[in-house]
Amino acid sequence: MDNITEYIESGIIEMYVLGLTTQDETNQINELAELHVEIRNEIEFITEALQVYSSENTPPLNPSLKIFVLACIDYLERLKKGEVVDIIPQLNENSKIEDYKKWLDREDITLPTNFSQVHAKIIGLTPEITTAVLWIESMTAPEIHDKEYEKFLIVEGTCDIIIGDKVHSLVAGDYLSIPLYISHQVKVTSLVPCKVVLQRVAA
Repeated sequence: MDNITEYIESGIIEMYVLGLTTQDETNQINELAELHVEIRNEIEFITEALQVYSSENTPPLNPSLKIFVLACIDYLERLKKGEVVDIIPQLNENSKIEDYKKWLDREDITLPTNFSQVHAKIIGLTPEITTAVLWIESMTAPEIHDKEYEKFLIVEGTCDIIIGDKVHSLVAGDYLSIPLYISHQVKVTSLVPCKVVLQRVAA
């Protein structure tokens, strides 16, 4: 029992759980775990402790990350099926809804029936610019960008975009660019989802 205690206190079990042991060390610990309940208990204890630590110390993921990952997967699947890569006009203060009519009128760029909160369909993707049609049901989570400018062109519905402590009330046809390093959030003010052309442009 003393040898097992020394073995546990050596730190090798922590390295094993973290995946830092050599193949020989891993094999040895697996064999010892089958023979000694103390080893099995220590592996289980360390694993649970690391999971608790991770859950308490990992910052929450930006909710929009999942939305855009799924939108990227959808876009890449569409490209595989033959969709042609388009050059999308860059949003600016002179942009009009008509400039994006070609994409807005597409039958596959629509809101799904199981829509909840935010949905995105990417219509253009380059290393510098991501362009998407975005639907927002009620609001987005506050977020801050430090590597890309976010630009909005309202297509349908109305919303308030709060940048810092300033509220911008927008209607269809309005354009707004979000500066870097400032918290911002969208709150829908219409009875229908707010539909926008959204661009994220590398800073």
